[in-house]
Amino acid sequence: MKKEQIIELFEKFESARTNIEGVECWSARELRDLFGYTKWSNFMNVINKAKIACEKVGENPNYHFADVGKMINLAKGAMREVEDVALTRYACYLIAQNGNPSKSEVAFAQTYFAVQTRKQEIIEQRLLDVARVVAREKLSKSEKKLSGIIYERGVDDRGFATIRSKGDSALFGGHTTQDMKKRFGASDKKPLADFLPTLTIKAKDFAIELTSHKVVEKDLKKEKPITDEHVDNNTAIRKMLIERGVRPEDLPPAEDVDKIRRRLAGDERRVLKDMKKIQEMKRK
Repeated sequence: MKKEQIIELFEKFESARTNIEGVECWSARELRDLFGYTKWSNFMNVINKAKIACEKVGENPNYHFADVGKMINLAKGAMREVEDVALTRYACYLIAQNGNPSKSEVAFAQTYFAVQTRKQEIIEQRLLDVARVVAREKLSKSEKKLSGIIYERGVDDRGFATIRSKGDSALFGGHTTQDMKKRFGASDKKPLADFLPTLTIKAKDFAIELTSHKVVEKDLKKEKPITDEHVDNNTAIRKMLIERGVRPEDLPPAEDVDKIRRRLAGDERRVLKDMKKIQEMKRK
């Protein structure tokens, strides 16, 4: 997501924020537009999923989703009341988590409502963290898919490890998986991908997806032909990166993705904790 788009979305979500009895809230009607939904019924489906998620963590949805009315303008100056929902920050966070992450507005909202800050640079960094975690999870799914495909073609887990390792050597210019782990100071017990920057994760993912496609298209069987295909794909991707001035083996290591996952998971707990504090203050 470009910086200009982040600033634009930040300003839109900030301007939609209101205050009801000391609690910051957002109108579901306004959020529908900000989240990129055209139909109210579709957005209400997401809100209902968020209510269920709220109940599952032991929270009362009534504290976070308040049914209200909203007056809208009609033709010739007429007015009509339509249903609306006043949403707390935690409710908005849950809605964002249950929305379509392919929408840039939803992806931004997932971070905007997860952090108690008005600093755009913190939001930008969290968006980068989320993108890296998503890329890492996508790589895991692609690897699982390839493993299933080649298992049916006579390659066991050990063979798959060999294929993946030789693919790494091709991508990193002859440096093995273990070589790269030493460069990064990564534990032998953890996957190399947990320490790769997002660009390299996506490069590996593309190579694996391409191998899966070619194995089926060419009807490849057994370890050697599949290994050769995977090496060719990684070599081609490496060539493309180098032509663009990027040497994968020279990129610096990134933070352990598991640490990022834990940090992101803690955001939801903090949002809920802050909302509980507000509720307790109101009761007093």
